[in-house]
Amino acid sequence: MDRTGPARVRTVGERRLLESFAAVPPGERVRLAKRTSNLFRAREGTSTRGLDTSGLTGVRVVDAGTLTADVDGMCTYEDLVAATLPLGLAPLVVPQLRTITVGGAVTGLGIESTSFRNGLPHESVLEMDVLTGAGEIVTATADNEHADLFRGFPNSYGSLGYATCLRIELERVGTCVEVRHVRFHDLDALCAAIAEVVATRSHEGEEVDHVDGVVFSRDEAYLTLGRHSDRTGPTSDYTGQQVYYRSIQHDGPSPRRDLLTTHDYLWRWDTDWFWCSRAFGAQDPRVRRWWPRRWRRSSVYWRLVAADRRVGFSDRLEARRGNPPRERVVQDVEIPLGQTAAFLHWFLDEVPIEPIWLCPLRLRDHQRWPLYPLEPGRTYVNVGFWSTVPGPGPGEELGATNRAIERRVDEVGGHKSLYSDSYYSRSDFDALYGGDAYAVLKATYDPDGRFPHLYDKAVRHA
Repeated sequence: MDRTGPARVRTVGERRLLESFAAVPPGERVRLAKRTSNLFRAREGTSTRGLDTSGLTGVRVVDAGTLTADVDGMCTYEDLVAATLPLGLAPLVVPQLRTITVGGAVTGLGIESTSFRNGLPHESVLEMDVLTGAGEIVTATADNEHADLFRGFPNSYGSLGYATCLRIELERVGTCVEVRHVRFHDLDALCAAIAEVVATRSHEGEEVDHVDGVVFSRDEAYLTLGRHSDRTGPTSDYTGQQVYYRSIQHDGPSPRRDLLTTHDYLWRWDTDWFWCSRAFGAQDPRVRRWWPRRWRRSSVYWRLVAADRRVGFSDRLEARRGNPPRERVVQDVEIPLGQTAAFLHWFLDEVPIEPIWLCPLRLRDHQRWPLYPLEPGRTYVNVGFWSTVPGPGPGEELGATNRAIERRVDEVGGHKSLYSDSYYSRSDFDALYGGDAYAVLKATYDPDGRFPHLYDKAVRHA
């Protein structure tokens, strides 16, 4: 990223982006033209042509000496990892799905099994160029004149602007990841183990570089503990007939051990979209045998979901059975570690969804990020659950299960990601997501309202 001042020469991709912004008539909302998305909330239709991001999808520089990379905002983590791994490097946090973009993970938040030590993706950003609602690209860092945008950009979901290029930190990694799947029969014991790993970065005398977990039921839950390795030998492949999350389960007291290449470890969840591919029959061996490997990936399943939403096949099927449309419950929530076991017990009692994903995290930074104000120095557990539940009966409100989850998360002092359906009132939303700070940022960087308001995007589906 050339830092020669505001008059510096823009890349071809940035010039295309600025030209397409200028072509949007005044008063009309601006949006990106994207072929893929990892959002699970509907969006109002628009006839306005999206901004041209075709030249902002690559890796500009990987610097092994400074452990940094300059990356276009629309670069996917799949492409970024392909550029860094041959050098023995990886981003500090690599979200689970291949087509998540770097800019998307920063403006919408991301997480993975290094988050207990590396925080969230936006915390490894050193500087970023952002297209604002004024139609200009500004450079934001933690200590320059746009430091307010730097700290307010995470969780703004494109409502303040779009990142065109980001300089991010990298770390050295091995060629493989050695994993241990440790079983717990008690959720309190599992949470105690998380606390130990976060505090010591080890478990039972072995170093831990990665940690996440899966809850299958109240008395069957696992932590998967990984460490970087250059060990040689056979590695497992879960892009074929074997399904990764099923490899976690075992009955014995000793951990089940496995070895994956670092590449395959980073994308271990993508092949079956965690476990959501079962909804399409992709885990049935008879179907899987004929399902091409290149189509076993989250982006394909997401397109199937989007197609079903357009044609309403699932809703019509429920109607033929005499049922209302099922309620989509696709959420990630951050729960304070001390409340996690109680939250899981409540969830297992009230919500008919399993398995449940767990991922511990702690902020690296000593300051809060205003639009998603997790407390520095506090351990949280991301709890992820992605499925559907029976729709509302007569007299019941729409989104009843999601609303109950929102209330429970608030009661335990947690936070909810905004990539899917939300039902908050405007006052509650502003209280939870930095409404006062956001109002100042919106007035500064999007004074004419060219981008939708965050509340409109997250709750009203603008």
